[in-house]
Amino acid sequence: MNLKKTREKSKGFTSLSDITACFGLKRDAYYKYRHRANQRLEIKKKVIAIVKNRRKSLPREGVRKLCKSLDKEFKNTNIKIGRDTLFNILRKHNMLTLRKKYSSRTTNSFHRFYKYKNIIKDLKVNKPNQVWVSDITYVRTIKGFCYLALITDMYSRKIVGYDISDSLELKGCERALNKALHKAKNTDGLIHHSDRGIQYCSNAYTQILRRNNIGISMTEDNHCYENAMAERVNGILKDEFYLDQTFDSLQHAKRAAKKAINLYNEIRLHLSLDYKTPNMVYKLTA
Repeated sequence: MNLKKTREKSKGFTSLSDITACFGLKRDAYYKYRHRANQRLEIKKKVIAIVKNRRKSLPREGVRKLCKSLDKEFKNTNIKIGRDTLFNILRKHNMLTLRKKYSSRTTNSFHRFYKYKNIIKDLKVNKPNQVWVSDITYVRTIKGFCYLALITDMYSRKIVGYDISDSLELKGCERALNKALHKAKNTDGLIHHSDRGIQYCSNAYTQILRRNNIGISMTEDNHCYENAMAERVNGILKDEFYLDQTFDSLQHAKRAAKKAINLYNEIRLHLSLDYKTPNMVYKLTA
């Protein structure tokens, strides 16, 4: 053994024992360190695999929500991981989500129809089907824009009605509203809130609301902050569910929108809902 060490030194090699001795350590300390490093590597691999599987459904779910949504799965695989550690792992592997900013005008408030006041400004919303917020957002196709009309329950954040068409005309908003009304069990005292776009102010649309005894509320001076929740839902669908891409056709966009809205309602956790899904809150209290 001494002869082997002598040969290694003569060739310029230093034994592991000599290296660890320089730091006042034993060979076992090095092997324990290697073992811990290998364990951390295996944990990272498992975490990345779990996150990738989750993101098949929610491709742009952020770190904070991943910690909550994957907590049970991490525990089942004996992984103890905090938000900061998860953030560092995803950052090193370029798996953090990026947000985009959008700017496209879908509101025409210069029209002859009556513009209603904002009657929800100081309203305390404490149950489903108390306030529905509505908005229209654009979706790109290779042939041009199509338009997604959404109606969202303010309390549960559930998208209760939607329609996507290749026109900004009234019919898409009407279909979204009628779908929401068809599914709703109880709309007593319901208020419909929107911007001052011509679609929502039109006689045909407001007549549907009046026939169903639904209060009418609108933003004042076309102020986007007064319809912030509807704007936020638009952003989530584009940021987290890839509705910001360019689709091959209107039919392709329709399929993508349907899938995105189902995932949004059924799977996506909301911080404002104490990490519950819109469907969970809507069903529990509706």
